[in-house]
Amino acid sequence: MNSKRYRNKRYKIREITDIKDMLYSSTSLYSDSNAFLIKETPGGDFKPVRYSQFKDDVDGLGTALKELGLTGKKIAVIGENRYEWVLTYFAVCCGVGIIVPVERELPPSEIKNLLKQVDVSAVVYSRKMEESMKETFEDLEGLEQIISMDAATHESNKLSLKQLVFEGKERIKAGDRGFIDRLIDPEAMGMLLFTSGTTGAAKGVKLSHKNIVANVMNMSMYVNVEGCTGLSVLPMHHTYEMTCHIMTALYQGCCVAICEGLRHIVKNMVEARANVMLGVPLLFEAMHKKIWKQAEKSGKAKKMRRAIALSKTFHLYNTGIAKKMFKEIHDTLGGGMQLLISGAAGIDPKVVEDFCAMGITMIQGYGMTENSPIIAVNMDRYSKPSSVGLAMPNTDIRIIDADENGIGEVICKGDSVMLGYYDNEEETARVLKDGWLYTGDYGYFDQDHFLYLTGRKKNVIVTKNGKNIFPEEVEFFLSRNNYIAEVVVYGKVEEKSGENIVCAEIYPDHEIIEESLGKLSEFELEELLKEVIDQANDQMPVYMRVKRFHIRDSEFEKTPSQKIIRHLADYNKTPEYEQWGFA
Repeated sequence: MNSKRYRNKRYKIREITDIKDMLYSSTSLYSDSNAFLIKETPGGDFKPVRYSQFKDDVDGLGTALKELGLTGKKIAVIGENRYEWVLTYFAVCCGVGIIVPVERELPPSEIKNLLKQVDVSAVVYSRKMEESMKETFEDLEGLEQIISMDAATHESNKLSLKQLVFEGKERIKAGDRGFIDRLIDPEAMGMLLFTSGTTGAAKGVKLSHKNIVANVMNMSMYVNVEGCTGLSVLPMHHTYEMTCHIMTALYQGCCVAICEGLRHIVKNMVEARANVMLGVPLLFEAMHKKIWKQAEKSGKAKKMRRAIALSKTFHLYNTGIAKKMFKEIHDTLGGGMQLLISGAAGIDPKVVEDFCAMGITMIQGYGMTENSPIIAVNMDRYSKPSSVGLAMPNTDIRIIDADENGIGEVICKGDSVMLGYYDNEEETARVLKDGWLYTGDYGYFDQDHFLYLTGRKKNVIVTKNGKNIFPEEVEFFLSRNNYIAEVVVYGKVEEKSGENIVCAEIYPDHEIIEESLGKLSEFELEELLKEVIDQANDQMPVYMRVKRFHIRDSEFEKTPSQKIIRHLADYNKTPEYEQWGFA
């Protein structure tokens, strides 16, 4: 898997100009293959949707939306992951107007503000959003059409998506080719996506078809999923899931099984016999913990540690031998899992190493919505567990203003760089300079050109001695302990010394603590976490060590991709942080 002989062996790709070209060419190549596996009723069986059927549905809905006078306008889609969501996305951007995916977990007032901000003309939504959308639709000027994914027929105040698909297909039968023959401008804005806002207000990112398909083609040179079945678990409004999974799968002829929800991942994985899954570190680290917990309970942990060590020593990895050695784990994951891809945040390299040793290739990548999103990714045949990978093909990455260790800000340039932020020239000018995207992330390259990230520029803690401390590095050492569920590290200037000291806000894993040590008093919990921090501090340079910590009562607020929203963390508004300290 890590053999350097694969470094220059990229997979062959076919050139595409836009998303419509991708869909139509894929349909001609994979017409009778399954594009999706969907469930029409919760808990029911997966039902296949072929590439030819998906294209026909896209053409039908697109034709109907065009007939409604929505050509060139912005159309929002909001709801849980489902076939109708993907159908809407493709129908709009393949010949109608500009698609605006919206996060369904947002408060109604915020959804309303976003729709107002970008002048949305139509909204397509699911039944689960019915109540919250009532408030959203009130006084929303410029809204022409409300379309329900679930209504069987048109009603006085809303249209039925199913009925529109049927009507559009009838129009096509009668000779209407307005949607089918409409040309796409690859350079124009086709998608308007909102960032998840981990450090402040969400911004509208303007992406073109050229941005997206460049990302899909470049990624496909490094990672091959042709003929596989992928399990879609991440929110589809997030560009990581839409570009890297849905789009890339359809481009390569892969089938996408739409998961019923996070609680059903393993069950759906088995039912779909999935081979590929994209996820975030929180998801994969939870799977990893569960595997080891089960091994401990069954008394097989020692045997498994020896087997993993053996697999690593002889580089068995994605071989039949490794699959036999870890058959129970493969069976638990459906028996066909081949590739796990982690993104959206850094992951513990040990998790990557263990899955690879168990015979399931695991890689990680790096990107941001502003680059459609992938900037760097490991190849499926050449990777490093601690790295976010190599620069994507046709993508330039540079490290600027590097320190003595080669760490500096990551900037990138290529066809996937966004057009800019919607109605925000000042912010656009701040991050886009001469075609280069200034990511705000710090990182460095190793001798093999693999990229490593050290943290966000905004989060850096600068000491009086001029040392740069990346909170993410400190968080990594702390979070490796099972007793810590979540942690945010930050700097706090002491009044007396004027020194910027390292502090931590910790949410303990109460379940594991109680399971291992029983019910602890508040004092005992404090003492336990002091020991945990002492152990982590011993692994770090003196200037990086945690000096103060605070125990929080609840989890941190997170984005849909499960990144902690740092600017909402309690340390920004809670003064009593010196109650527990270290000498």
